[in-house]
Amino acid sequence: MEFTAIDYSIFALLLVLSSAIGLYYALSGDRQRTVQEFLLANRDMSCLPVALSLLASFQSAVAILGVPAEIFRFGTEYWFLGCSYFLGLLIPAHIFIPVFYRLRITSTYEYLELRFNKTVRVFGTITFIFQMVIYMGVVLYAPALALNAVTGFDLWSAVLTMGLVCTLYTTLGGLKAVIWTDVFQTLVMLAGQVAVIVVGAWRVGGMARVWSVAEQEGKIAGIDLDPNPLERHTFWSLAVGGVFMMLSLYGVNQAQVQRYLSARSEREAKLSCYAVFPCQQIVLCLSCLTGLVMFVYDREHPLSPSQRPASSDQLVLFFVMDVLQDLPGLPGLFVACLFSGALSTISSAFNSLATVTMEDLVRPHFPGLSESRATLLSKLLALGYGLLCLGMAYVSSMLGPVLQAAISIFGMVGGPLLGLFCLGMFFPCANPTGAVVGLLAGLAMAFWIGIGSFLNNTGGGQGLPSANSTALPTVGNLSTVLATTLQPPTTASPSPTGLQRFYSLSYMWYSAHNSTTVIVVGVLVSLLTGPTPAAALDPRTISPVLTWLLCCLPPKLRRWFCCGGADPIQVLSHADATEKSNGVPNGLPPRVPSQAGEEEGQGYIRSDGAPICAVQETSF
Repeated sequence: MEFTAIDYSIFALLLVLSSAIGLYYALSGDRQRTVQEFLLANRDMSCLPVALSLLASFQSAVAILGVPAEIFRFGTEYWFLGCSYFLGLLIPAHIFIPVFYRLRITSTYEYLELRFNKTVRVFGTITFIFQMVIYMGVVLYAPALALNAVTGFDLWSAVLTMGLVCTLYTTLGGLKAVIWTDVFQTLVMLAGQVAVIVVGAWRVGGMARVWSVAEQEGKIAGIDLDPNPLERHTFWSLAVGGVFMMLSLYGVNQAQVQRYLSARSEREAKLSCYAVFPCQQIVLCLSCLTGLVMFVYDREHPLSPSQRPASSDQLVLFFVMDVLQDLPGLPGLFVACLFSGALSTISSAFNSLATVTMEDLVRPHFPGLSESRATLLSKLLALGYGLLCLGMAYVSSMLGPVLQAAISIFGMVGGPLLGLFCLGMFFPCANPTGAVVGLLAGLAMAFWIGIGSFLNNTGGGQGLPSANSTALPTVGNLSTVLATTLQPPTTASPSPTGLQRFYSLSYMWYSAHNSTTVIVVGVLVSLLTGPTPAAALDPRTISPVLTWLLCCLPPKLRRWFCCGGADPIQVLSHADATEKSNGVPNGLPPRVPSQAGEEEGQGYIRSDGAPICAVQETSF
């Protein structure tokens, strides 16, 4: 099916409005003249736009294509991932956000220097940059390739248009433009999905019939309580393993944490985390309903074998083009929906990469950099990463069968980074040596399992995808899609033995397994090399939750838990965070206590040395 002029107009309108938002924020307010405004939106955002921006970053174009295809092929079991959303957002709101927000940092990796040292910070930063550079090219190229295969939409015109428009509004408007374009693009994504569901259900006799047919055909899954971690999808892998995947995204990923830090108060940041929960459930429901409507429609209007898509990620587009072909404008709306998902995730990548490069690699080496020069350099970094994204899209076009391996790198790296931050926040005994060795061990384990699974499956008779194949993993959100290695379920495969069992671990457990590896190795190495002494521990880098729990323990148990290292309850003084950030962290003014009685320890330690067990929220 060819696009009509109306379809092209709707798609063009998306790009024009996205660019207009960037230009508006480039020419209004302080005109992005400070680092704080460009990278943190002046710390003045309310909870609702932040929440919708968090959702948009989560809902990538790959998810829009992947989740319905997963439901179409294997039923609604994937829907149980929604059970992980509650803890996956509650934990960041009460454990990670308070620590990051009260330290008034811009890059999450500044925390690693305050907790450990500069070496750990650089290791974390480089790991994140590697993760995101690989990811952003693939997430730009893959949906454009799928769209080209189904509709004939010119491949490189789509890639260049998306990449240049996204680079334009990210470079000109900063984080505030990124957040507000995310809000607009979220509404477009929801409109596109609802249109497809409504029209598709109407064509097959209504949603009640869709559910009835799907139930008769066994597509409505029950709760599978099989504890076997080798099973691809069970209740435990989705609801429990999914929590760790959510934490690697919403807890410590710079793209998401940067949005929390842009909120005008810690309370607003937490509220944005709460507000994402119902939004995510709605989006998941829409994607799953799309898959069910696709299944029923395919039974009544089957495609001939020659018309069948070559890969699962094209299923949604074939369905949309067939269902909406008589309704001019709606195919264009869905394409706008698809590209909105791509734009929102890519813009997040640009902005977060510019932030960590500026704050973690440039500013520490040039502490005297003026505010105007730092702001200009931040914009140039965003522009540079935008152009690099186009280059990575071209590289992705030549990867062929390695494309899926490149996609899976995002998930391989997320788990070890989560483990590194948890090691710092919950284990006072952890030292810099343990942190570095633990991170390297976690990355080695992640790539061993991931690449081993890739080779095991491609060498096991399943065959390689054809060159330039768009065969993406069939699971959905930004974290789970990109965590998948080539692990499609097979109908009659022999039971794995030896290392094959190790490589057959469900991708839903990757984050949990790899983050646990970092923590275990990090603690053991710290004990062998000497725990962190009390005088070197900044209590603000320890989670308030841990401090509260330790207050409830007797001193002997507390010392045992801290492994003989620093006890955050008994730390009476600590190195001020600004001393480790050249006096003024992130180019922002020094922190001034906002409440009477608020001490240097930020609610953890009183001036007389007594612990404060009821940790109070502070606002700035």
